[in-house]
Amino acid sequence: MNEKYMYSLLAVIVLFLFSWAGAASGLDVVFGVIVPYLAFFIFVGGFVYRVLDWAKSPVPFRIPTTCGQEKSLPWIKANVIDNPTSTWAVIVRMALEITVFRSLFRNTRMELNHGKRLIYTWEIWLWLGALAFHYAFFAVVVRHLRFFTEPVPFFVKLVEALDGFFQIGLPGIFISGFVLAAAVVFLFVRRLMASQVKYISLAADYFPLILIFAIALSGILMRYFSKVDVVSVKELAMGLVTFRPSLPEGIGAIFYIHLFLVCVLLAYFPFSKLMHLGGIFLSPTRNLANTNRAKRHVNPWNYPVPVHTYDEYEDEFREKMIEAGLPVDKKE
Repeated sequence: MNEKYMYSLLAVIVLFLFSWAGAASGLDVVFGVIVPYLAFFIFVGGFVYRVLDWAKSPVPFRIPTTCGQEKSLPWIKANVIDNPTSTWAVIVRMALEITVFRSLFRNTRMELNHGKRLIYTWEIWLWLGALAFHYAFFAVVVRHLRFFTEPVPFFVKLVEALDGFFQIGLPGIFISGFVLAAAVVFLFVRRLMASQVKYISLAADYFPLILIFAIALSGILMRYFSKVDVVSVKELAMGLVTFRPSLPEGIGAIFYIHLFLVCVLLAYFPFSKLMHLGGIFLSPTRNLANTNRAKRHVNPWNYPVPVHTYDEYEDEFREKMIEAGLPVDKKE
């Protein structure tokens, strides 16, 4: 049994029981007001701290990751996207990386075929799973902006219309919630089944997956099975946004459990690997143009150091070098 994912699963179960016990004990102020504000400030503060810390990191040289021909002689065709040499090419490359995970789309897996032949296979399912996870998560976040805005922005209504096109009775089915849960299950099972990925996976890799699955599951339960007063939820959300918090009656314990798990994810976000959301924009392997041949890059942190040239070395050890039979530039 893999202890790493068991620790993460146990942690999420403890969080669930803690929030359930708190909601059942009537601690609505704690779980409905104090915890959301605390999680929000931790998220914003942690996010800003991580971004500023990365921004201060020295990058004296151009170190972009490339997988195509660099621009050189006019008669040699360069790969403009995979080996960008201009700001616009970097922007296009970053846009493709952020929106469609271009590098992950080209990812391959190396394995031995029957233990004899080394082969490379295309990891299309990983790309599809990651794409489904991120876009479903994005759609869920955008849809929830309905609770924090009045009037509701047009793009929120547009996402809801596209997400809820599959209508069977009431309430309408939102595809993003089920896609998010399925994508999380796929990524979790992949970490357990792929031996190479399982070997390098830590508890910190399993915890956010299990936590997000618990959030998605509790959201699905609230919408389709255990009904929650949506008007009261929006009243609570608008009170938090306007810093005039109020606690409407009859929201239900399942909502506070869902809200607490979301707050845990929000507070955990800046200190986890989920911070690649902000880190991708500050990655020197992605956001730099490869102009190493066109420009000379000098390390601005270099300082003068004493050197010992070869001529000085030979002057010091010439006699010993001649005795040892080593060649010298000067005989005298």
